[in-house]
Amino acid sequence: MMHRRTFLQTGLLTTSVAFQEKYFSWKPAVKATPIADPQVINAGVGGNNTIDLLKRIDQDCLSHRPDLTVLMAGTNDMNSVKYVPLPQYEKNIRSIVKQIMNINSQVLLMTILPAYEPYLFTRHRKEFYEPEGYQERNRQVNDVIRKIAADNKLLVLDMHHVFEKTGNIGTDADSLLRNEANSGKTDGLHPTPEGYRLMGVVVYEAIMQLQLPHNKVVCFGDSITLGDGGVSGKSYPAALKRLLGS
Repeated sequence: MMHRRTFLQTGLLTTSVAFQEKYFSWKPAVKATPIADPQVINAGVGGNNTIDLLKRIDQDCLSHRPDLTVLMAGTNDMNSVKYVPLPQYEKNIRSIVKQIMNINSQVLLMTILPAYEPYLFTRHRKEFYEPEGYQERNRQVNDVIRKIAADNKLLVLDMHHVFEKTGNIGTDADSLLRNEANSGKTDGLHPTPEGYRLMGVVVYEAIMQLQLPHNKVVCFGDSITLGDGGVSGKSYPAALKRLLGS
C-alpha cells in the first residue's frame, strides 16, 4: 500500500492545486502561516442529509460568519433511511453553497467517502441501490459535488479518492473505516481515529498550500464531520484545529 504521506504530497494535493489554478488567476507563492488561536467549529450532526443541513444552516453555519466553510454532505442522502433523489440533492447542495458564499465565506467541498458494502448492506437493503448499484450511486453523488465546485469556481478535495486508494477498506485492522477488527463494529462507513486524522491533514494541507483564510473555520456536515463531537476528540475538525494552531 502506498505510504499515506507520500500519497498526499504527490497525488491529492497536486490535483487540488491544479484545479484551483484552472479557475483563479492568482497562485500562492508560499504556504499560509498557522494562526496562534484558530477557531474551528465542528458543525456536524449525525444522520443529517442535505434537507437537515438546510434547516440548520443559519444557526450552525452562517451565524458564525466563518471565513472558510468545509462542507461534506451526501452520505445519508444516498442511503435508504433518509434518501434524497439525486436532482433534489443537487438542488440542496447548490442552495447550501450559495448561502455560504453570500456571507463571503470561502467554501471547500469534499467528496463523500466509499464504504465497505458487505457491512453497509446489513443496514440498507442491497436492492435499494438497484439498478445502478451502490458504487455507481456514490460516483453520481461525487460527480454532482465536482460539478457544483466547477460551476462556482470552488476547490474540491477528493476525499473519496484518498480513502479508496490508501484506506485499505475491508476487514483488516488497519482499515481507515471502522470494522470488527479495529472497533468491534460492522460499520464500514465511518472513519477510524486514524482516518479522521488523515482527513484533518488533507484539509490542513489544502488550507496551507492554497493560503485559504482560516481565522474561523466551520466544518459543516453529518456524522463523518461530527466524529465523537467537538474539536478536542476524534474527528477531522479536531485534528484540523490542532494542526492550524501549531
